[in-house]
Amino acid sequence: MKVQNFFDKDTNTFTYILIDEDTNKCAILDSVLDYNQSSGEVTTDSADKIIDYIKDNKLELEWILESHIHADHLTASKYLKDKLGGKTAISSGIIEVLKTWIPIFNAASSIKADGSQFDKLFNDGDIFKIGNSKIEVVHTIGHTPACASYKFNDGIFVGDTIFAPNLGSARADFPGGDAKELYKSIKKILSLPDSTKIYLCHDYPKEGIEPKFSTTVGEENAENIMINNKVTEAEFIQKREARDKQLQTPKLLYPAIQVNLRAGDIPEPEANGVSYIKIPIRFK
Repeated sequence: MKVQNFFDKDTNTFTYILIDEDTNKCAILDSVLDYNQSSGEVTTDSADKIIDYIKDNKLELEWILESHIHADHLTASKYLKDKLGGKTAISSGIIEVLKTWIPIFNAASSIKADGSQFDKLFNDGDIFKIGNSKIEVVHTIGHTPACASYKFNDGIFVGDTIFAPNLGSARADFPGGDAKELYKSIKKILSLPDSTKIYLCHDYPKEGIEPKFSTTVGEENAENIMINNKVTEAEFIQKREARDKQLQTPKLLYPAIQVNLRAGDIPEPEANGVSYIKIPIRFK
C-alpha cells in the first residue's frame, strides 16, 4: 500500500491518502476543513489539495475515515464525499461520544444519536478493504471513547493515541478520556514488531523543522518521553494526569466537535439562512 501525507500548518494535522496500488482505489484519513475562528469563514483549500491529488492520479475513493472525533480541527468528510463519493466511517465508540456531547450543545433535534450520520461504525477487530488491501480496525480508547487505529501489513495509523517520541501521547482529560485506558491502548500499539511504522495524526515542529509524520514501534519503545518500555502503568497515569492539568482547552474545540459529530456537516441554517456554532457559556 502506498501512503501519501498532507500537513495542515494551521492545525498541525496530517491527512493521509491510503492507496491500493493494484486497483488504484483509496481512502482518506483525518481530513481538514479550513475554519477561521475569528471570522467564522469556512474554506476548502486543504480538502481541495486532497481532491486534486486523487483526480490527478486517477484514484477511486472508497472510504473517508476518522481516527476519532477531533477537537482541534473540523473534518472535511462531508465535502469530500459530496465531491468524490466514498463511505464515511469511524469507531463504534462514537455512540458514547454522542451521548456526552449532544446534551452539552442541546442538539438532540439536530444531531443523530445513533451514529447513522456515518456510513459505517467499526467494531474492534473489524476487517475492511481498500481495493485488495486489508485494513484491521483496532480500538485504541483513552484519548476519547471513539479512538481507533487502522493497521495494515507493517504499518498502523494511530490518530492522537501516541505522538512522536519527543511529544509523548495524547491527552486523556476530555469527556470520556481515561489515562489508564490510554496506557493500555498505547501498549497494544507498542506490542507490535519494532519495525512497524506508526503514522501520526499531529506534529508540532519548531520553525524551520520539517513535521514528522511517522515513527516506529522501536523508536517509541526506546525514546518516547511519556511512555516507553521502562515506564509503568502507574508512572504513565501520574505523568499524563499531571500534564493534562496544565493544558489549555483547544481553541477550536466547540466548532470542531459540533461539525465532527455531524460527520462533517455544518449545522443547518436558521431562519435567516445563516448557520451558527454554539458556544456554551459557563460562569465561574
